[in-house]
Amino acid sequence: MSTVLPHPIARPPRRSIRELPDELISQIAAGEVVERPASVVRELVDNALDAGATQITLRLLAGGVRLIAVEDDGGGIPMEELPIALKRHATSKIRDLQELESVGTMGFRGEALAAINSIADMAISSRASGQSSAFLLDGRSGELKPVARSTGTTVEVKELFFSTPARRKFLKTDATELAHCVEAVRRHALARPDVGFAIWHEGKLVEQWRACPPTQFTNNIDAISERLRDVLGDDFKDKSVAVDYLSSMRDDGGQAVRVWGRVGIPDAARARPDQQFAYVNGRFVRDKVITHAARSAYEDVLHGQRQPIYALYVEIDPTRVDVNVHPTKIEVRFRDSREVHQAVRRAVDTALAAPRAAAAALATTSSSAPSPAPDIFKPNLPLAQTLPAQAAMHFVAPVAHRVSDMEALWPVQPAVTAVSTAPTPAPTTPAPAAAEIWPLGRAIAQLQGIYILAENAQGLVIVDMHAAHERIVYERLKTQLVDARITSQPLLIPVTFAATPQEVATAEAHTDTLATLGLEITPFSPKTLAVRAVPTSLVQGNATELARSVLAELAQHEASTVIQRAQNELLGTMACHGAVRANRRLTTDEMNGLLRQMETTDRSDQCNHGRPTWRQISIKELDALFMRGR
Repeated sequence: MSTVLPHPIARPPRRSIRELPDELISQIAAGEVVERPASVVRELVDNALDAGATQITLRLLAGGVRLIAVEDDGGGIPMEELPIALKRHATSKIRDLQELESVGTMGFRGEALAAINSIADMAISSRASGQSSAFLLDGRSGELKPVARSTGTTVEVKELFFSTPARRKFLKTDATELAHCVEAVRRHALARPDVGFAIWHEGKLVEQWRACPPTQFTNNIDAISERLRDVLGDDFKDKSVAVDYLSSMRDDGGQAVRVWGRVGIPDAARARPDQQFAYVNGRFVRDKVITHAARSAYEDVLHGQRQPIYALYVEIDPTRVDVNVHPTKIEVRFRDSREVHQAVRRAVDTALAAPRAAAAALATTSSSAPSPAPDIFKPNLPLAQTLPAQAAMHFVAPVAHRVSDMEALWPVQPAVTAVSTAPTPAPTTPAPAAAEIWPLGRAIAQLQGIYILAENAQGLVIVDMHAAHERIVYERLKTQLVDARITSQPLLIPVTFAATPQEVATAEAHTDTLATLGLEITPFSPKTLAVRAVPTSLVQGNATELARSVLAELAQHEASTVIQRAQNELLGTMACHGAVRANRRLTTDEMNGLLRQMETTDRSDQCNHGRPTWRQISIKELDALFMRGR
């Protein structure tokens, strides 16, 4: 049988090395900077903001393909500098390496105008402050002539990609390109409430956001909150809480990291991450460190794969962040990513911790709250000190006496040896006035052994008693577990797996951290790791997958974050088993005690799995159900 040899590959003829013409160089650069009309909009709005504009108007035709015109009232460009502005690597933003390493402007690369001019028909008309008239520069011919215009700059870009028709075929419909252009301006608008924005398409006003007067707000959080309402709607503002966090001063005396803005409550989470806005020193970015930090703060309050909404603004020393990472300037690199991760996570976690019921009560009354009900859920007291005998038969609180031993954290149900046969006294209920002050009101009934019905100043409150008590137990277990290690189970036969050099280095550097998590991972050979012990509750799991995932987390994030996440998963399981079960009949005192505990427990609005623990039905909604007032 004959063997057919493959056809030999012909060697291409050698071509000499030559310098590329300037026009081709600019078009190659344009391929990196300009992907679609929205890319042009982003670059031109960046320049307008750097020029000190207070009003920016965008005019589009055919989704930006036929025309993109950006008008501003900034400082303008002097006549003699207009021709230089279209040259490659010409900019007013930086002068040397030191300024590049501490960029404080939106633009700085000096490539955008030259790149756009190489693939479109562009013209710039500008009048600098103090200049007697404006001048128009034609990007194709270089002709410069006087025109009428007030102080500021207008950049017109016509027939995008006319010189590279193949690129035009990759564009979407006009409606899609328009949506991307609007989104590009929206991102700028969310960071600059002091600037007004207007978007026109085919002669019709599409969006307009007016500038917030500097005297209208006393701080930037209030100004940003108002701009968020204008841009994203009332829902975002109403379903979010303010964030303002300042990290501790660094050891070297450097500037601390500040994180502020607004983050959505868990109930406002969406199926897609389309309302996640992160800014670093005023620049919109897509950064994995910030995204992961924000998402990790929602770990035990968000249900399933839902995505949180937020607008976070990170202020950091410009010398500690590199913005010269990508031509589009949408990516950054932090010198100390763990510092930023920790600041963002703590900022979001702190904002989400406060129970929202208490905040709602502060908005409706300024009166002082009445004395709290007896703490029937206090874990370290005998049951007889917290509940009357008749109540103990219906509800048993979890008890934990030691934190050094994980087993001791499991809820213990004490036996009830005697029950009083005397007539049961009427339960002590709060006065109606007190019920109006308490955020979650006073309990009035229990429904199907699952829900607690309570009355407050707004109307009716419905509480899922198991989910609510699960959160209370969970938060208490977290505070009790300090510097405790997760119990581990040695493996009879160690599990070995081929490891990368980074995994080996991480295992050797974090031996103590792994031991705290109940893991023992040691080098078996220069390229192999051995798992010798795993957490007791995970003995039946895949040891290799567990080890790889933990090592990956340790390599990317600080050890304390990884430890806390692993411990929280175990405590969540324990809290679920220790919480009061459905169909358990509670007395009025027990129900009121649970409501008071919810009002003071962090993150009590959601259970450990992210499901809501209570819902408010207002009197207005109840009236609508029965068509009252119609």
